[in-house]
Amino acid sequence: MIFDPTIITDHLDDIGSGFLVTLGTWSSGVVLGIVLGMLIAVAQIFGNALIRAPLRVFIELIRSTPFLVQLFLVYYGGPSFGLSLDPIPAGILGLGVYGSVYFAEIFRSGFDSVARGQLEAADCLGITRLQCIWRIQLPQMLVIILPALINMITVLCKETAVLSIITIPELTMVLTGIGSQTFAFVETLLMLCIGYLILVELCSRLGMFLERRVGHFMSRQTR
Repeated sequence: MIFDPTIITDHLDDIGSGFLVTLGTWSSGVVLGIVLGMLIAVAQIFGNALIRAPLRVFIELIRSTPFLVQLFLVYYGGPSFGLSLDPIPAGILGLGVYGSVYFAEIFRSGFDSVARGQLEAADCLGITRLQCIWRIQLPQMLVIILPALINMITVLCKETAVLSIITIPELTMVLTGIGSQTFAFVETLLMLCIGYLILVELCSRLGMFLERRVGHFMSRQTR
């Protein structure tokens, strides 16, 4: 067999469409996961036992089951509970829920890293809990958790390959479909690796940019 790059060039439109779907579902799932994760982390830290207990069960349940099983339950099992979603919204919801518990643990560790003396001083000054989170804890924790946050975002990028199982026309589904039609599996799988390499590299570059920006911001704050 001879490596044939025209297999890729002849299907560039389909591959580009799949790349954009992957990028869109990934970014939407990350945003949803970060928002849910922050809410879960705040509820865990500041909520009472009646709130913390079910959240802990939820976190352990999501962390202990494969993402593929969760995706099947959302898409195929959802209608049994009145949740009927199209493939792309189901994929975004699945990614968001899956990532939220890991983001929640990252945020929780970041909140815990802020010295308790600062929180006690804020309480003595009459600063509200919301102001304390926004003005004191959040800026400091971002410096600490940013590498872990970027790492989890990268993990979610690679998990988008699973979305093809619920017929989302993302990069993996498009390229495996081309491979099945043309029997050019080497070319299509190589292109799939390149596509995810591009996405991961974009995420890595964004992480380095954010680390520099946050570092400069914190250095100005401490002057």
